[in-house]
Order: sequence, then structure tokens, then C-alpha cells
Amino acid sequence: MKVQAQISIYPLKTDSLSVPIDEFCRLLEEHGLKVKTLPMSSLVVGESENVFESVQEAFEKLAQKYNVVMDFKISNACLDRIKNKRELV
Repeated sequence: MKVQAQISIYPLKTDSLSVPIDEFCRLLEEHGLKVKTLPMSSLVVGESENVFESVQEAFEKLAQKYNVVMDFKISNACLDRIKNKRELV
């Protein structure tokens, strides 16, 4: 089933916030997920199995390098609002 997730990554004890967040989003995109980065979170769209597996893998890879908190919300009721990396529908 197609789902949309809203994910916030909060890197702790690091000089750069954007580096771990960009890395997390890149890892999700490498799994074929559509990702739209917003100021406080990212929207992720894909098949539910791929979303869950990819988020788990990306979090585990990030957590090996950084102290990180992740807030993860998922819905099967939201429409695919991502037109491309820069635009929402």
C-alpha cells in the first residue's frame, strides 16, 4: 500500500545539523522513495514496506555516526503531495 510519512531528524551534539539530515534523505532516495525536505521535517512517499525498511536502515546508519532523535509519522490516508524535490502538489 502507498503511504506518506513525515519524518523529523534531530542530530545532537554535532556542529552541523544539515549534514546528517541530508545524509538521511539521500539514503531514503537511494531506495527509490520520493523525499521532499521542508524546514522542520521531510515528507517521504512510497510503498509501506519500502518506507519502513528504508527508514529503519537509514536511522541505523545515521545512529552509528551521530546521536540522533527521529520523529516518524505515517499515514495511508494522505495523498501523494510531492510533485518533485522542490514542489508540493
